[in-house]
Amino acid sequence: MLLAALPALAAPLGAAGLKARYDSLGPQLASNQFGGPLVLQSEEAQRRIDGSVYAVLDHPFAVVTGALVDPAQWCDILILHLNTKYCRRTEANGETVLELRVGRKVEQDVDSASLLRFGWRPPTKTADYFGIQMTAPEGPYGTRDYTLLVEAVPLPGNRTFLRMGYGLAYGTASSIALQLYLGTAGRDKVGFTRQEPGAQGGEDGFVGGMRGVVERNTMRYYLAIDSYLRSLAAPPSERLEKRLASWFDGTEKFPRQLHEVERDEYLQMKRNEVRRQAAAR
Repeated sequence: MLLAALPALAAPLGAAGLKARYDSLGPQLASNQFGGPLVLQSEEAQRRIDGSVYAVLDHPFAVVTGALVDPAQWCDILILHLNTKYCRRTEANGETVLELRVGRKVEQDVDSASLLRFGWRPPTKTADYFGIQMTAPEGPYGTRDYTLLVEAVPLPGNRTFLRMGYGLAYGTASSIALQLYLGTAGRDKVGFTRQEPGAQGGEDGFVGGMRGVVERNTMRYYLAIDSYLRSLAAPPSERLEKRLASWFDGTEKFPRQLHEVERDEYLQMKRNEVRRQAAAR
């Protein structure tokens, strides 16, 4: 079920809105901290935080939309995220659901990981626009109203302008649990947005707290999509290793925000998790 009232940053822009956003972000896409045509934005309001990555992809629009139209393909994308332990497509009451298990940054049993159930709706697809949005009403530690969305429009030169959005809401109980995490294991973790001096965050001026958490996950999900797309040029037997290596290498470009485990640890963990996921289909 669609959320009743999504904040502006979480709501789909549509074809005209996404094209307008591309025009308005022109200077930022041309010059930014990411070393390529990519912009990350986030917004926090009323215990909800949303992030969006806007990026120009060197992939034709048809290739991008073809890779994102099937829920089974999305499980192959989402499993790349460090914290995704398992993903499967299910049917419930005539609706398609993506069941994710999310957990620790090391290997763990599926049953010990937290469940996220994203409702899947058929994407909007026209000659000049693609859009898909998934929502999960409940998440771990009392978080709720998760949103995953992707929008894309074609650009000249067989390129595509893509928006990847991720967001969640949290209440009092989840705020306490998250503050405990942010005061211990997550104490030194930051996002990508520079902030005013004195605000909560790292000594190097990046946003911290829950906004930092959402920015990091938004980037990780974007890198999963980008890595999946990059792998499609390889023979099918080589695609898994290509996308795993691409995802890890992508995160290592931003070690301050995204480094968590060493390369060999990540690759072996994900090979095992992908095998487990494939065996259950």
